[in-house]
Amino acid sequence: MRLSVPVPDGVYLVKATVGGETAGLTTLRAESRRLFFEQVPTAAGQTRTLTFCVHKRDIRLTDSLSVRLKPREKNKLNWNETLDLEICGPAPRLKRLEIISRPQTPVVFLCGNSTVVDQDNEPWASWGQIIPSFFTDQVCFANFAESGEAANSFISARRLKKIEQMIKPGDYLFVEFGHNDQKQRGAGRGAYSSFWSSMKEYIVMANEHGATAVLLTPTQRRSFGPDGRIEDTHLDFPQATRDLARETGTALIDLHAMTRTLYEALGVEGSKQAFVHYPAGSWPGQLTDLADNTHFNPYGATQVAKCVVQGIRQAGLSLAVFLRDDLPSYDPAHPDDPAHFIWSPSDYIETEKPDGN
Repeated sequence: MRLSVPVPDGVYLVKATVGGETAGLTTLRAESRRLFFEQVPTAAGQTRTLTFCVHKRDIRLTDSLSVRLKPREKNKLNWNETLDLEICGPAPRLKRLEIISRPQTPVVFLCGNSTVVDQDNEPWASWGQIIPSFFTDQVCFANFAESGEAANSFISARRLKKIEQMIKPGDYLFVEFGHNDQKQRGAGRGAYSSFWSSMKEYIVMANEHGATAVLLTPTQRRSFGPDGRIEDTHLDFPQATRDLARETGTALIDLHAMTRTLYEALGVEGSKQAFVHYPAGSWPGQLTDLADNTHFNPYGATQVAKCVVQGIRQAGLSLAVFLRDDLPSYDPAHPDDPAHFIWSPSDYIETEKPDGN
C-alpha cells in the first residue's frame, strides 16, 4: 500500500502506529523505497508506534529554473510534490499515521551515483536507501544521488544547487563518486584534474553553510582475479578521494577498502548473493539472466550500508550519536549470513539495469 500526502519541501517526522486485532509483520518505507523499519512484529491486539524522519523535495529552484532530471526519473517519488509512504511486509498493519513538520532536524544529504541512489524497483538496491533504517528519528537522510552521475554532472544537473538551497548548519554532506567519472575522457579530465576540482566544490559549499562534508571512496566492483582477490577497476579515483580528504581536512569513509574486504569474505561465488545475479524467471517479466557486478540487491546494499555506518564510527563523526541502540558494530570481514537476511519485496519490479557501471 502506498500513501501520498501533499506537503512543501522540508523534513517531516512520521509517527506510524502499527498493529491491530490480528498479528502483523509491517515494513515501512518512504519516497523511492527508502527503508525505515523492516518486518516489525505485533501480536494480536498489540500496537506499536514507530517514528522516523523523511526528507521531501521537488525539482524547483526558482520560478524559471529546476533540477535537470533524466527521463527515467520523471516519475521518481523522490522528486514529486508529495511525501510518499509504502506500507508492506508479510502482514502489514497500519492503525494510525501522523506527519509533523520538523525543520530543525539535522539532515544527511547524499550525493552519488547508482551505488547510492534510492532504487525504485526490485531487485535493485543501494546503500543510501538502507542506511536510514539504522538511525533514530533525530536525524534525516535526503538522498539526492542518481544512477549514471559523476561528480561534475551532478553539479551541472543542479542537484548540488538544490541541496545548497536546503542545507543548514549542523547538517552533513556525504559525497561518493568515481564509478562514472573514470569513463570521462579528454583534456582536463582525470582524477587529479576535473574530478578533484568538482569534489572540492562539495566541500567548499558544505563548509560555507556550516555543514560537515564527508568523502567516500567508490565501492568496489565484483571483479575477482584468478587468485580469488578483488582487482581494482577505478584507476586512481579512490586515491584522489583520499588525498583530497587529507589535503582539506575532510572526513573520509574508505568504502573502496571496506567493500574489497566484504566481497573477498563472501568469496567468488558467494559474493553474487550481494549483487543483482538472478537466473531468468526469478522475477516477473525477467526473460534473461541478470548478472550485474556493480549494482547491489537488498542484501548487498545492507552490507555496504553497514560499512558506511562503521566508517561513521571510525571517523568519529558526531552523527554516530543518532544510531539506534540495538545496532552492533560491523566487520566487513565477517558479513551477515545471506541465508538469514530478511527483506519484504516491493510490488514494483524492473529488469532494466540502472545507468552507469
